[in-house]
Amino acid sequence: MENIAPKDKILKSLTEKSAVKQKVYDVTKATFNIIKEVLLEVVNEYNQRLQNVDNRLLLEYRDKGVFESEIKVAGDLLIFNMHSNIFEFNRDHGVWKISYMKNNALASYCGIINIYNFLSDSFKYNRLDDLGYLIGRIFVNKEKHFFVEGKRELGFLYNDFGKVHIEKKIIRTIIESAILYTLNFDLLVPPYDTVKILTVSQMQEKMNKHRLQTGKRLGFKFQADNVGNFLP
Repeated sequence: MENIAPKDKILKSLTEKSAVKQKVYDVTKATFNIIKEVLLEVVNEYNQRLQNVDNRLLLEYRDKGVFESEIKVAGDLLIFNMHSNIFEFNRDHGVWKISYMKNNALASYCGIINIYNFLSDSFKYNRLDDLGYLIGRIFVNKEKHFFVEGKRELGFLYNDFGKVHIEKKIIRTIIESAILYTLNFDLLVPPYDTVKILTVSQMQEKMNKHRLQTGKRLGFKFQADNVGNFLP
């Protein structure tokens, strides 16, 4: 067994693994800043075409801080959230099967930017029990290589990890694909059996605060939608 002093192990980990994680964080943060920039551009560009149609259709952009931004599209809210930590893939993930990973183990450390879909009314009326969905997530490593896991077309756009660098044009495509998915992801009538019984307090809440739990697939298996996972 290799006999290495704890001090040397610690120094090795700090100079190698921890340094890589710091680099990944910087790249992910820079990517998220571009996402914010593109979101604002999309809102301004689309609103120029929509302002003479119906003011209620105008998109809205909000910068919610260092790690979060959102865009309102019709009755939907797309929330882009950057996780502040860096992750590595579990050993069962398909990412380990590609040659890029086999030849560069430290490339497995990635930052994550999540894309969530909520109903905008859920926040407007403070309906805390309403449901939101993770429709996509972007993984970025130290070399700006990336891939996307997500629902339907989002998960099949970019899954060639190690061959493509993330850039502004690609981010625009991801954002517009997320908007398209959201617009096509309709609010369905919940099954009768899930809403046929209410307590008095639930009814009072519904009448006073519009808080009957709402979600686009309430009572259905959202997981049944096609999920584009990374497949080498």
